[in-house]
Amino acid sequence: MSDFSALKRNRNTFDSLKKAMEVPSSNAEAGSKDDTRFWQPEVDKAGNGMAIIRFLPAPAADGDDALPWVRVFNHGFQGPGGWYIENSLTTLNQKDPVSEYNSILWNSGIEANKEIARKQKRRLTYISNILVVSDPKNPENEGQIKLYKFGKKIFDKISEAMNPEFADETPLNPFDFWEGANFKIKIRQVEGYRNYDKSEFDSITPVDGDDAALEAIWKKEYSLKEFLEPKQFKSYDTLKAKLDKVLGLDGVAPVKTKAEDTILNTAKSAPSLNENDEELDYFRSLAED
Repeated sequence: MSDFSALKRNRNTFDSLKKAMEVPSSNAEAGSKDDTRFWQPEVDKAGNGMAIIRFLPAPAADGDDALPWVRVFNHGFQGPGGWYIENSLTTLNQKDPVSEYNSILWNSGIEANKEIARKQKRRLTYISNILVVSDPKNPENEGQIKLYKFGKKIFDKISEAMNPEFADETPLNPFDFWEGANFKIKIRQVEGYRNYDKSEFDSITPVDGDDAALEAIWKKEYSLKEFLEPKQFKSYDTLKAKLDKVLGLDGVAPVKTKAEDTILNTAKSAPSLNENDEELDYFRSLAED
């Protein structure tokens, strides 16, 4: 486990964090939607909502060189044989059957094939530890440490805060206890999807509490290493067999399974939980198509 005094003393590793944002790291899929460690903001009937969170440093248990986030690649699409919803092995820098098949489609030069590849492309999500500062819909979450799964839109907000566009803007490290800032999540419903464009960081301010309180928060953070474990992924051969079945490439008449029908029904009825390219919004739009 890392030392808290070292975390405070060495928090000028800001430049290394910014560099890490540019390089995809190897990591795995998040826990299921029933995993109570994960938090998501809720919205009203109109699709609007707001919450305030604080992104936290890399967990104490993950060591000095750990990053405060992990990247996850996955696929979610429907074929004549049902749904393909799996982690992508490219997350571990390994070859993946969907990516290989999509490359063949794209390199064919046929526009119809390119459109199929677009629909089957991998999607990127991130996982970080957060402190829930304000959650009007579920105030019992306030003050709790949670895992937060988010997409590119919010990650871009983080990147912009760390690398401001204009000279009169002060760079901030959103993951710092002392010189970070709260993040105000503002959600609107735009064209049937959750929109996070108005979300923003507040002014730089330390997390409430003395060093002892902050160290307690730090040590309670969830390790992100489990999302890097190869056991979170199916083998290439297993994924290839699933892909062939879903796309009808195995010569066997495609038959939907009960699980796939459940996913389809869930996609049609469940509320969206994340931002534009999030899983449920994505699957629901496919089902409605």
